[in-house]
Amino acid sequence: MGKAGATCGKGNLPADTTSFVGRKSEVAEVKHLLTRARLVTLTGVGGVGKTRLAVQTAAGLSRAFPDGVWLVELAGLQDPALVAHTVLEALGVHDETGRAPAAVLAEYLRDRRLLVVLDNCEHVLEACATLAHDLLRAAPGLRLLATSRERLALAAEHLWPVSPLPLPEPGRPLPGGGWLRYPALTLFAERAAAVDPAFAVTAENQECVAQVCRLLAGIPLAIELAAVRLRVLTLAELEAGLSDCFRLPGTVKRGGEPRHQTLLAAVDWSFRLCDPAERRLWARTSVFPGGFDLPAAGRVCAGEDVRAGLAGLVEKSVLIREAGRFRLLEPLRQFGREKLAESGEAAAALRSMRDHYLDLAVRSEREWFGPEQAETFRRTRLEHMNLRAALDYCLTTPGELESGLRLASTLWFYWAGCGVFGEGRHWLDRALALSPEPGEERAKALWVNGYVATLQGDTTGAVAMLEECRAYARQVGDDVALAYATHRLGCNLLVGDDVGDAKALFEEAQARYRQLGELNSNVMLAGIELAVASIFLGDLDRAGELCEEACATGVAHGEQWAQAYAIFVQALVALGRGDFDRAAEYGRHCLRVKRKFHDLLGIVLAIEVLAWNEGARGHWEPAATMLGSARPIWQAVGFPMFGSRYFGAPHGKCEAQARKGLGEGPFDAAFRRGQEFGLEEAIAYALGDATPSPVPGPSRSTPLTDREHEVALLIADGRSNQEIADKLVISRRTAEGHVTRILRKLEFDSRSQVAAWAAQVSRR
Repeated sequence: MGKAGATCGKGNLPADTTSFVGRKSEVAEVKHLLTRARLVTLTGVGGVGKTRLAVQTAAGLSRAFPDGVWLVELAGLQDPALVAHTVLEALGVHDETGRAPAAVLAEYLRDRRLLVVLDNCEHVLEACATLAHDLLRAAPGLRLLATSRERLALAAEHLWPVSPLPLPEPGRPLPGGGWLRYPALTLFAERAAAVDPAFAVTAENQECVAQVCRLLAGIPLAIELAAVRLRVLTLAELEAGLSDCFRLPGTVKRGGEPRHQTLLAAVDWSFRLCDPAERRLWARTSVFPGGFDLPAAGRVCAGEDVRAGLAGLVEKSVLIREAGRFRLLEPLRQFGREKLAESGEAAAALRSMRDHYLDLAVRSEREWFGPEQAETFRRTRLEHMNLRAALDYCLTTPGELESGLRLASTLWFYWAGCGVFGEGRHWLDRALALSPEPGEERAKALWVNGYVATLQGDTTGAVAMLEECRAYARQVGDDVALAYATHRLGCNLLVGDDVGDAKALFEEAQARYRQLGELNSNVMLAGIELAVASIFLGDLDRAGELCEEACATGVAHGEQWAQAYAIFVQALVALGRGDFDRAAEYGRHCLRVKRKFHDLLGIVLAIEVLAWNEGARGHWEPAATMLGSARPIWQAVGFPMFGSRYFGAPHGKCEAQARKGLGEGPFDAAFRRGQEFGLEEAIAYALGDATPSPVPGPSRSTPLTDREHEVALLIADGRSNQEIADKLVISRRTAEGHVTRILRKLEFDSRSQVAAWAAQVSRR
């Protein structure tokens, strides 16, 4: 068995947006521990800095792991069954075949040397422990660094307790400048200066700063939440407020680790300093595990001044704003969920969250057939974690199963169109198992799941679901379900080489679609798949006509995804007619579009037809290299060429001719070279690019944080401080502080120099 396809690159660690204070010795010791232990778990209370320590440690080990260091964020995950899916996603490993994700991971990791950081394992502890155990046995070159409030309890596990930052002893005056020896005080000073550029630790106030940090037990998150209060409080008022907070009866609950209780008290104090509207917003937005935008917040916080509330929480560093979205740090999100439960509003907030994402899915399904298709893909991928939460809510809450079926099936365009077969099958299987009673929503879920199963190569499972759908549709007169199930059964027969019957079903489906007035990307595919059947039956002219019709529909409606499949079939027609230049043009066009949607099936089909075209021209080496690059992608999608004799014939012919033309040794070398490509390298080679396109991620190298970079671009655009504040939902004072720091970091004398700098960075 070959390796699953992976993106190129050596890791996905995030860039630092704030400085890393203290813990240098701990980083060194955890690094050393990882040289002799294959599983190290950083334990400690929430907010103590486990994630930052893990990421800093991993970043410092990048050269020791030739296959990269990778961060897997588990905090927002609610379904333990998706832990392995999430690891695959983080590693950029693509496998949509229906194989168990843990088995895919074991195969992929077997011969690789890499470090994986499993962050926030505590709420899916058993699933993490099981996966870690299996992967460590299968992959000798794997090292795991986990963060968790609890140990994984594996024999191979080495624990590293993460303690709060060191503090000066009370009652012993600090010498002038002595505070610099204490990371807790340094952290407070840096975060305070970020909100009040005039703030500095002095000989006169250093003891007060030290006492604030002592009250907060040296817990970094608590210190950062307190420091931001210097926007509105003096240092003395801050110390007095914290002292009163910890003296209040009931603030710290009985039981539990003292440091955890200290963090809870500090967060609770921060919560009580918010106004009532901000508190409600904090609690209600805790339902979003994957960050959220303004419309989502408006839905779950109906009746509130959401924009003002979000601005207030950003000002207080409760919310983090990133590229137009908002995010609660995980300890603050968990605290918000507790407050939401106490308020009695949890059920309503969760229903509103579900309603928002169900409405978004319905709108996205409609917009998928139109000029917003690429934006629909981007938005859906961005909301992936929240869609998971909405699905999980539906499938675990009494009375919500029908909504779960509807949401899972409405997302067909994402599951089938954007290379997410495996997770789509997970949710559809789960929803169907929980909802065995016949009905309209179950019927749609059946044909969607039958479609996904066919793409995975599970033709038997697909037929069972599609025939159940057709029987129900005939019984109740559901003409829509009957049309789609008939169409997808034809697709199943096509890849099973029953071309004549497939052709008949496609024609029947087309007739039903026309009678219903149905037109969308799925309907387009019926004509395109009929064109494929026509090619297999030797009718190139009919295939060409059908593809021209599909392309005209796509152009008229701004649809690209299905149209790209029509262009792939046009490449087959051109190749069959010996028009190699046009076949290459069509193949590259298809590949560029499919790359945009991360449609692995479309990507590999385009690479295949480009390889066949090179082989038909007698260009044996590029043909062999592309055939090699297609193999791991096929293994990620399903059976190569669907296991079909008709689909596989040109592949086999190309391989045989290239092997004969090059000779065994050179062919094998070119083929192996292609197999070693990552996904982006394979695409770049097939397109004839000199270098592969970079994997999406940070591409700039500047001294600015992400937020400062965002502000700098607004400065370059000529925005005033007030306009920057309004745009980023921050105060004018905070905007002014950002501008001051940007000019200082870039060593500029005026705002006018920022435009030239921004233009230069954008060209890099």
